[in-house]
Amino acid sequence: MFVKKLVEKAAKKPGGSSTEGLRANDVEPRVVLHYGIPSGAHLFVYDPFQKILAVSTKDGRIKLFGKDQAQALLVSEEASGSKFLEFVQNQGILLNVNAKNQIEVWNLDKKLLSHVHAFNGEITSFRVMQHTPYCYVGDSSGNVSVLKIEQDSNQAIQMDYTIPYLASNGSPVEASDDTSVVSILPQPTAESKRILLVFSSGFITLWDIKESKPVLKTGGNVMVKQDSKKATCACWVCPSGSRVSVGYNNGDILIWSIPSKGECSPESSAMVCKLNLGYKSEKTPITSLKWVHAEGKASRVYVIGSSSNLLQVVLLNEQTETRMIKLGLHVSEPCADMEMIIADANEQSKHKQDYLFVLGKSGRVYAYDDYMIEKYLVQSQSKSPPSLPKETVIKLPFSDSSSITVGKFLTNPSHLLNLSDDDYAQLAKDAVPFLPFQTVPKENSRSAHFPGFTKVKNVYITGHCDGTISVWDMTCPFPIPVLFLKDQTDQDTSSRGNAALTALHYDSNTRLLASGDQNGMVRLYRLKPEPYLTENSFIPFQGSSKKGNNHIVQSVKNIKLTGSINCIQKSHNSKHLAIGSDQGHVSLVDIEEATVLYTKHIASDICSGIISLQFESCSVQGFEKNVLVVAMRDSSVFALDSDTGNMIGTNMIKPKKPFKALFMQILDGKHENGNDVSREGIVEDISTRQPSVLICSEKAIYIYSLAQVVQGVKKVLHKKKFSSSSICSASTFHGASGVGLTLVFSDGTVEIRSLPELSLLKQTSIRGFTYSSPKPNSLPEMTISSSWDGDLVMVNGDEELIVSSVLPQKDTFRLVESLSRVYKKDNAVCYEGITTSGAVTSPKEKKGMFGSVFKSKPKRTVDTETESPKEIVEELSKIFSSANFPWNNNNVESSRESNAVMKVDENEEELDIDDIDIEDHHQPHQQQQQEQPKEQGILSGISKQKLANKFTVFKGKLKQMTAKNDKSVVATNEEKHEEKGGNSVDQIKKKYGFASSDQDMGAAKLAQSKLQDNLKKLQAISLKTTEMEDTAKSFSSTAKELLSAVEFNNRQSSKS
Repeated sequence: MFVKKLVEKAAKKPGGSSTEGLRANDVEPRVVLHYGIPSGAHLFVYDPFQKILAVSTKDGRIKLFGKDQAQALLVSEEASGSKFLEFVQNQGILLNVNAKNQIEVWNLDKKLLSHVHAFNGEITSFRVMQHTPYCYVGDSSGNVSVLKIEQDSNQAIQMDYTIPYLASNGSPVEASDDTSVVSILPQPTAESKRILLVFSSGFITLWDIKESKPVLKTGGNVMVKQDSKKATCACWVCPSGSRVSVGYNNGDILIWSIPSKGECSPESSAMVCKLNLGYKSEKTPITSLKWVHAEGKASRVYVIGSSSNLLQVVLLNEQTETRMIKLGLHVSEPCADMEMIIADANEQSKHKQDYLFVLGKSGRVYAYDDYMIEKYLVQSQSKSPPSLPKETVIKLPFSDSSSITVGKFLTNPSHLLNLSDDDYAQLAKDAVPFLPFQTVPKENSRSAHFPGFTKVKNVYITGHCDGTISVWDMTCPFPIPVLFLKDQTDQDTSSRGNAALTALHYDSNTRLLASGDQNGMVRLYRLKPEPYLTENSFIPFQGSSKKGNNHIVQSVKNIKLTGSINCIQKSHNSKHLAIGSDQGHVSLVDIEEATVLYTKHIASDICSGIISLQFESCSVQGFEKNVLVVAMRDSSVFALDSDTGNMIGTNMIKPKKPFKALFMQILDGKHENGNDVSREGIVEDISTRQPSVLICSEKAIYIYSLAQVVQGVKKVLHKKKFSSSSICSASTFHGASGVGLTLVFSDGTVEIRSLPELSLLKQTSIRGFTYSSPKPNSLPEMTISSSWDGDLVMVNGDEELIVSSVLPQKDTFRLVESLSRVYKKDNAVCYEGITTSGAVTSPKEKKGMFGSVFKSKPKRTVDTETESPKEIVEELSKIFSSANFPWNNNNVESSRESNAVMKVDENEEELDIDDIDIEDHHQPHQQQQQEQPKEQGILSGISKQKLANKFTVFKGKLKQMTAKNDKSVVATNEEKHEEKGGNSVDQIKKKYGFASSDQDMGAAKLAQSKLQDNLKKLQAISLKTTEMEDTAKSFSSTAKELLSAVEFNNRQSSKS
């Protein structure tokens, strides 16, 4: 026995897999498709030019939805949620600020993460200056930084230009949490000239970018004379940038007047009105404000409150102060975010619509027709007001009728190419889109041709809650509906009700499709020979009526059994069907006659449900016998005589500690390995050549000998137990060199193991995947189906579909590249073709100017930018490249140093102390000061602080140089004694061009002399640095005193 075990181990590889069978390089588990809304979604953003909707999740994923069914999934390295998400519109760049204050730059054309910028501080607001490569970052300290996105490399670079809190606000406040910047709004018609800053304290500052000073200061708790409250969000509510709406944490919504250029009087910055929407009575913080500009008096603002199901829409016009017209949309759950999907004004179609998308706390997306919202608000005061806008839940097309309860995924390697890639591309354009804005449905659009289950590459069969069977062509990475089956001839509708389907089986040899439901009803669909032909060779997308199924379905037979149907399996050698129920009943059915041959009830102390049935032929006491192997929910395994239903063995095979069983499969030793079993020279474990039974539970895997199972004798060939998360799905697949086992765990971990050794080959994880066991007498929310070659189809409720593949270099779908290309370069408009005048945030806003939002001065001109975009970018480049507040540049330098660790420039020049000039040169300094942008008052004279910071860096590098030179001097002295009398060696060195020992010593002395000079320079630098630091401190104190004096004078003048 010992020798036999030794030989068995010698035949195995060090990694645990045998010399034959599946190997690690034979598998490559990966996600090949994500379709739908990802779980954990909590942020929206929309690019109106490219028509791309981005949805970010709490675990670092970003889903992109484009035109013509295009979808793509981006997965960040950091599994952290998004704080802010913004497009650089029409440029194929998406910026994501995660919870770790890292700014991710995504290239949408390549669908790759180009750069990660680690911001030095807590980011509290983020805004892209559209049509330029710049964006603003506000932090918890009240400072605003500027980042530039390089066009070629997509690198995020922090500019020298900053807006410190001391400069924008005037003086620090007592409570530190009130200093944070909650909103940054470039002023419409002057985006490149002025930005509006809203602080948590309620303070509002209009900042002039070029002059680097505040034009307006207003707001704050003192201004509104109310209890202390904090601002939470803001948005413009006027196309000229003269009105801004601010939401607060106590439920207030205030409209403030903001001056245009040249208007700085106190009257122009007053609070205009307050929107009383009921949030304040419940102290509900305002979390989001969106404004939509429309022609006439239909402009409106959308409001979301924290943890509130109520989304309110208010008309904004000259009557808002006296009579407020509003609409309350009662969403099915608390709202997390919202986004406006604006149709292109140039797109001529009667189906053109604008949509309001609302994201719920659960991650579900709801859509409202924005035209109906506008119509209701405008006509609500009429005699016949229109109906309220209806809520539409965005969900998978599989769930249009009802949720999926069971699925079957079929892949055909030898399928016929009935449709070309062009045909499928056209179907993608004509199919009903996942999101309403993705494609405009056309009349008389082309539909899908379904030649047969074995004639297309991928077929997905789904069973639903209402008993419907749906068939989908999934050759492409989106489902094409081709067939709906629902028996209408059953007279026992009262007993059947809307029973959910719980089991599906398809046999291609006999063209049999069988289904079972919760009420024990089994339906046998006999299909016609393939290929299927119709009058026009196409089946409508809207589904098939009973008459429309006659070209596919030949006959339908019903059989009523006891209990909910768990599994259905057909015998390969006979026309029999084995059916197992959740009550422990095993039935054998004659397919032709639709009669029950026998029913056996198997009792169990723990759980009597049958999870799997397998037909097999086995030698019993020298006779070949047809057996039916049965696996139960309590992990018990036994065999029945398939002809009589009697148990062959005396005992059931079960583990000592049973767990809930999920999967059972008979492993045929003749087919386990892809190689010939009769090869000589290889020592094999005899047990692996015999048929065995694989059973997988939530916590363990066992492989038994089939012959021993039939006899009722427990013989474990291999086993593996798991102590971490539970297994939720198990399936086998056939690779090029053997059979493998795919395990999916409840936390998203996927393991690929070899058979029969159960050694781990590969392990990966599916981000965002979680599985919860269903409650008693309820169906699971997630269904997982597998194909023979390792593809897994996971459907999470009615929101998302995930397809993973195991075999490398396997093309699961066609048109993957084209249907994942959400960014269209052909549709991109270059910078020269974009105008920056007006509040052009979407194509819809180009319709006209907003002339009657509020009462305004009659002869008022709007300051509109007339420069070309190229000139604007060049001017901003000059402004942002210079330090407007050098005393505040410590944060910029520290941020650059932290990001230098991530990316080091190989061409960076080394620092040399010989390049330092310690003497003052006043004229060049004055010239440099003139080239910088205009700074704020007396603070412009502290530019020496930046030089002092550089000297500190030089000092650190000089210390390293000192240490190196000291070591070289010591080494030279030691070598001096060893090289006495070594003249011949020096001559040889000289002959071949090498330095002699004397020259080495001379070089050391030269280095030492140079070091002494550097140390003298360093001392002079230190003295100069100390002098400039003292000067900087005196300047800073003087500046603070000056600012305090100005503030005091302003308050005195306002009181007078």
